Amino acid sequence: MTEQKATNVTWHAHAVSKEERCKLNGHQGAVLWFTGLSACGKSTIANAVDHKLHLRGKHTFVLDGDNIRTGLNKNLTFSAEDRAENIRRLGEVAKLFASAGNIALTAFISPYRADRDQVRALMPAGEFIEVYVNASLETCEKRDPKGLYKKARAGEIKNFTGISDPYEAPEKAELVLDADTKSIDQLADEVIAYLEKQGILTI
Repeated sequence: MTEQKATNVTWHAHAVSKEERCKLNGHQGAVLWFTGLSACGKSTIANAVDHKLHLRGKHTFVLDGDNIRTGLNKNLTFSAEDRAENIRRLGEVAKLFASAGNIALTAFISPYRADRDQVRALMPAGEFIEVYVNASLETCEKRDPKGLYKKARAGEIKNFTGISDPYEAPEKAELVLDADTKSIDQLADEVIAYLEKQGILTI
């Protein structure tokens, strides 16, 4: 847990409750936390789910790992310590989205279980939905749209998950997607079916 360094701060209650915001939106707030190897399909699936839910009038937003690292987390590297801080910050941001009654879809490798579990601990029960996009290393290397695996194999990229850094697969994910054999559309529909089953898309 990150230490609270500032001591002259006071938490202010909101005039509009989380329940009132969810009622206005017509659905529950939640965090869909997509995790998996680089090139497994996290961002593509998250954006497909985002698009499908948007067409249904749901309030959603995708927090993409690369996008966040160009702004909020531009000062962080890919060391284990900075990866942990990257996920901590994003967990707090995602929590704010869910508190506003929105569905936040996050697409980060987030390779370490302890970091993901720390984010889970921030959320009320049922609000953090870990989605493991399960694609084999072989599949991800075949896709490799950014050429990152090739560079990592050549030693040009250090601390690369799956090659020179570990990936700790979830042990208690709410949803496991088979990204080796199923299409993006099929996987997006599986995510939405889960949200429907859990009653998140209604109020």
